[in-house]
Amino acid sequence: MANDANKVSVGKPKVTGAIFRAPAGTALPTDAATALADTYKGLGYVSEDGVTNANSPESGNIKAWGGDTVYTYQSDKTDTFAFTLIETLNEDVLKAVYGEANVSGTLAAGLTVKANSAAQESAVWVIDMILRDNYARRIVIPAGTITELGEITYADESSIGYPVTITAVADASGNTHYEYTAKPAED
Repeated sequence: MANDANKVSVGKPKVTGAIFRAPAGTALPTDAATALADTYKGLGYVSEDGVTNANSPESGNIKAWGGDTVYTYQSDKTDTFAFTLIETLNEDVLKAVYGEANVSGTLAAGLTVKANSAAQESAVWVIDMILRDNYARRIVIPAGTITELGEITYADESSIGYPVTITAVADASGNTHYEYTAKPAED
């Protein structure tokens, strides 16, 4: 099969939003184009670094006497997604980062955020993007938990951001995430 430069692409966020979160157990989307249910809350802008996905297996070796490798086995395969949420005035961002129970009030009336050691809740995560020639790509994480929150910087010349890492766990089918791609609708 010949190389095809027309199949090389970048991932850009959809204008209507790129990262969405819904409570655990919410019905999952099964394609790249169907509108998300209202239970999916948009988390607004993400930093210019976009989203990274680390989904690499780790392996170990069994060696025979004399040093020959005689068997290689998979010891781990963690599936993580990392990005920085930069809408610090978005109530749904704060609830995602600190936990639903730790954010009270409204932006209009005043918000209170409590930082504590309460365990993060698992949630359904969706990442929507547009590829070359308006192809839609949707990544669906059926069960993901924020397992790392990076340093939050408050400075004059940079946006406040919440660098998060989500660890995806396997669903009942053994899958940690799904990726759907669809060609653009014909006019």
